[in-house]
Amino acid sequence: MDTPVLISLRTAAAAILVTFFTGLFAAALAVRIRRRLWKMILDGILTLPLVLPPTVAGFFLLYIFGVRGPVGKFFLDFFGFRIAFSWFATVLASTAISFPLMYRSARGALEQVDPNLVYAARTLGMSEWVIFFKVSLPTAMPGIASGAILAFARGLGEFGATAMIAGNIAGKTRTLPLAIYSAVAAGDMDQAYDYVLVILLISFIVVALMNYATTLEKSSR
Repeated sequence: MDTPVLISLRTAAAAILVTFFTGLFAAALAVRIRRRLWKMILDGILTLPLVLPPTVAGFFLLYIFGVRGPVGKFFLDFFGFRIAFSWFATVLASTAISFPLMYRSARGALEQVDPNLVYAARTLGMSEWVIFFKVSLPTAMPGIASGAILAFARGLGEFGATAMIAGNIAGKTRTLPLAIYSAVAAGDMDQAYDYVLVILLISFIVVALMNYATTLEKSSR
């Protein structure tokens, strides 16, 4: 049976793989949009999970990916796979909640790229995608890395949405935050202290990595 620490690390690692690339793509798309109205609409939709209560976000995930939801029912009928209350549901919840942090950090980093570098690359005949991968992305990478670290930490600490769509199944979907809640509810404070210490240690490492990424970002300007 997997421990909550292992489940949380696996969940956060899988979630950041999805969040990193989707958030970076969404940020690049948002930066390229010129019409202010469309950019505001896209930004509002992609940032919504950041301001919604996690339980509300989890409710929508359960509505979509539950056994009676459109996506969940499709997977259950055609593949015999139930998304809700599985480990994949923990990844789904962590991805949905941490995505806005990755998106906004990546967008902010890309918007701070010196436009003169982009103009110079265009005069050399580079295509927009080549400019993005060879000029914009390397220049913005420290800020993007900082967002990825923050998104990883947010996915690791997700509680509300995970409880809604994945439940609190020991050895399967019980992540560290859920394990702390369960231990306190059962009166096992020693176990809760152990899990809290693990979370504190991981959080300290995350803060140190974020400070290092911020230092790199400032030195690259």
